Amino acid sequence: MNAKKLALLSFSQLIVALDYNIVYVALPDIGRELDFSAQTLQWVVSGYAVGFGGFLLLGGRAVDRLGARRMFILGLTLYGISSLAGGLAADPGLLVAARVIQGLGGALLTPATLALIYSGFAEGPMRNRALGAWGTAGSAGLAAGALLGGVLTAAAGWQWVFYVNVPLTLIAIVAASRLLPPDPSRERGSFDVLGALLATAGSTLMVLGLVSGPEAGWVTPRGLGSMVVGIVLIGAFLLVEARSSEPLAPPRLLGNRNLATSMLVILFFQSALGGGYYLFTMYLQPVLGYSALQAGLAFLPLTLLSMVSAARLAPALLGRWGVRTTLVVGMLGSGIGMVVLYAGMSAGGSFWALVPGTVIWGLSGGFTFVAMFAAAGSGVALTEQGVASGLATTAQQIGGAIGLAVIIAVANAGAPGVDGLRTAGWVAAAASIAGALIALTLKRQPTAAAQEATTSPEGITR
Repeated sequence: MNAKKLALLSFSQLIVALDYNIVYVALPDIGRELDFSAQTLQWVVSGYAVGFGGFLLLGGRAVDRLGARRMFILGLTLYGISSLAGGLAADPGLLVAARVIQGLGGALLTPATLALIYSGFAEGPMRNRALGAWGTAGSAGLAAGALLGGVLTAAAGWQWVFYVNVPLTLIAIVAASRLLPPDPSRERGSFDVLGALLATAGSTLMVLGLVSGPEAGWVTPRGLGSMVVGIVLIGAFLLVEARSSEPLAPPRLLGNRNLATSMLVILFFQSALGGGYYLFTMYLQPVLGYSALQAGLAFLPLTLLSMVSAARLAPALLGRWGVRTTLVVGMLGSGIGMVVLYAGMSAGGSFWALVPGTVIWGLSGGFTFVAMFAAAGSGVALTEQGVASGLATTAQQIGGAIGLAVIIAVANAGAPGVDGLRTAGWVAAAASIAGALIALTLKRQPTAAAQEATTSPEGITR
């Protein structure tokens, strides 16, 4: 795969990451103008998580069955159309609906992007460097989103945090039609419609219950009820998959120790990240009184350091330490960084008190992100990379939903103001440290430096 194609795949990740962070700094303005309550405002973030997390397994299998190129372009198209609808939304319901469709676009786009990387680069140093470029683009998107969200919200209104995606997706669609070769013909077989319905409904209801708990109450039909029904449907899905000749998610994939462990690590990582970003925003704006632009600037050190870490540190550390050690150190470092960050929060505090924590968190999180997905794609057949990517990213989205729900619940249940935010921050840090312990169970593998000796410059194993 040439540099232009990798640049396109990285650009798609930049679009997804840009949208993740650009929305956070616009939340206060969106809440005021569209009459969201303090509890329902989270649905601007959570609606995306419901669509993304609910359809990822289906999206991943569609990549394997229908082709990564097709799903890549379809995902971008849905993303662009829903972004336009989000900017035009005049009430909370329409905006949340647009965000759900954005999530569906992401559920097709992300597995397609990862499958194209996994199939284009042999496992080892070449893939690690490609994932480093992909992770760097994601961090760049977070950095640009934080700043651009503040600039656009302050200068033109919150609607432009959605409109900005439209030209970006158009550029990517045109480039994809020219740069990505036609999907190879494959024996498609049946699509396991029953499994797809059960997985989509189960995942969607689980995420819906998690994000509804803080608003509707945990012991309610929409909170606990959705989660219970979702778990039952996921259980039924697993039974169907065990007996299906063409399963949506082949059971042997979950028997892949690296993939199963990576999914758990990703879940804990994203729980900490999603909750941590929310707390950071709530501290900067409501507590310190930062404007949207100032909050965007305050995010820059965290995301720029993550970008540098993904590009430079991740390939080097994976080569020297291997995936397991890199993940353990990264998850521990992220947890320590969050502890230092939240310890620096106070009612009369300043941005400079937050810098040490953001430095540790940013550097650790950047190389951890790359290592997680390097582990998830390890040892998976090319014809199943789409669904493996879908499984890994499903864990990411469910983790983000869990993290946001738990963090909001802890912050609201505790002391008001900074004390509640800090307590919730300790919970986020604990999730990251727990992920480090889980990463210890990964299989030891040869380091990328050892694999380099048996790999040709084109990334084809000798």
